[in-house]
Amino acid sequence: MSTSIPPVVRTAQSTKPLVQVLRGEPKFPPPIWLMRQAGRYLPEYMKIRNTAGDFLSLCYTPELAAEVTMQPVRRFDLDAAIIFSDILVIPDALGQGVRFEEGEGPVLNPVRTRSQVRQLSHKDLRERLSPVYEALTRVVEALPAEAALIGFAGAPWTVATYMVEGGSSRDFSNVKGWAFSDAQAFQHLIDVLVDAIAEHLIAQVQAGAEVLQLFDTWAGALPEREFIRWCVEPVREIVTRVHDSFPDVPIIGFPRGAGVGYKLYAMETGVNAISIDSSVPLAWAAQELQKICAVQGNLDPIKLLVGGDTMIDASREIVSTLREKPFVFNLGHGIQRTTPPEHVSSLVDTVRSF
Repeated sequence: MSTSIPPVVRTAQSTKPLVQVLRGEPKFPPPIWLMRQAGRYLPEYMKIRNTAGDFLSLCYTPELAAEVTMQPVRRFDLDAAIIFSDILVIPDALGQGVRFEEGEGPVLNPVRTRSQVRQLSHKDLRERLSPVYEALTRVVEALPAEAALIGFAGAPWTVATYMVEGGSSRDFSNVKGWAFSDAQAFQHLIDVLVDAIAEHLIAQVQAGAEVLQLFDTWAGALPEREFIRWCVEPVREIVTRVHDSFPDVPIIGFPRGAGVGYKLYAMETGVNAISIDSSVPLAWAAQELQKICAVQGNLDPIKLLVGGDTMIDASREIVSTLREKPFVFNLGHGIQRTTPPEHVSSLVDTVRSF
């Protein structure tokens, strides 16, 4: 597939609610979008998924990826679309074998030595990931005028966990063991990922993304010293590179499970907003995080699954606590696959009619 995708022409000052909030302007009601808003809980998604082949084939088929990106925006009138892709397209583009096994999740050929890191290459990254950029350009043409388009990537530490462990992990023993015992060699892997992720994010902006999010799903697995080295410092470098090219594009960081480390992350990485998981106390987020940057979050996905008064009361508490400063309503993690779509409709109505 050709990599000569013409850059999307953007205006200097967007009037889209999500973009304005991420630039520091409070909005009420707050903009709302949901992590994993396109996916297995939607029957229209499953219809396409069942005919697309494997998961990566769906990610790499631009017309299908664009369609599933748009499905929740059409159904729920959300304030943003997030491009349908996966954080593991980065190791795939670097030349590491990646596949998704039914009932098992991602499976990768583990990278655990200096020589294996040296075999990784991002020289063909834009060509390999050109289907993602084409999908973005398709979504730009289909989006409602007030909805923003979000591009994303996994942060280096989280992507590295999958690359080293060979898939998902409960204790991260291989990746932590390598990082703790041979930090110099592990730094080489992180450096490769910083280069690749920054390039991927910049290419997404060139294809039409107006907002970016970095998912550091396993940030909470690290002690403080390593959290700074493997989470904070690499993200700061990525944010600097992206903003050197596109200073007007807001970046959301999501160091899930970071606890009090959220504050350090918000202060040191340069992100425009921080997405918080459901364990973060709202009053603390309002007092400690919103004075630094915009906050996004943090309804427990299980409360969305349960629905009813449990969901409505919790969402009202979140909005009431965080509404005075820049705030984006979202979940503390992704939508559960068994969530009834009508619960999402009810949540959007609740936030909008607060």
